[in-house]
Amino acid sequence: MPLRGTPRRQGAPMNATDVTGARTPEAAGVITGARERIDALDDRIIGLIQERAAVSAVIQEARISSGGRRVNLSREMEVLGRYRQELGKPGTALAMTLLELCRGRI
Repeated sequence: MPLRGTPRRQGAPMNATDVTGARTPEAAGVITGARERIDALDDRIIGLIQERAAVSAVIQEARISSGGRRVNLSREMEVLGRYRQELGKPGTALAMTLLELCRGRI
C-alpha cells in the first residue's frame, strides 16, 4: 500500500480502502455494502423515472389529441409544490429536472 501522499504505483492493485477512501477494512466493508444498496436504489429510481416519462407521454398525447396544450402548468405547479414540501428547496430543482425529463423543455 502506498504511503499517504505518495501516488500508487502504475498497475498496482487497488484494495478496498483505496476504492472507498476508508481508513480501515471494516469501514471499507460498510461503505462497499452501502454503495451496493445505493446502486440498487439508483437502478429503481431510473426505472421509475422511465415509467413516469411513459405515463407522461400518454397524458400529453391525450391532451394534444383532444385539442389541448402539451403542458398543464397548474398541474406542474402542484408537482413542484409537493416536491418542495417534502424535500425542501432542492426538491424544487429535482422536480423541475423530473418534469423536463418527462415532458421535454417548454
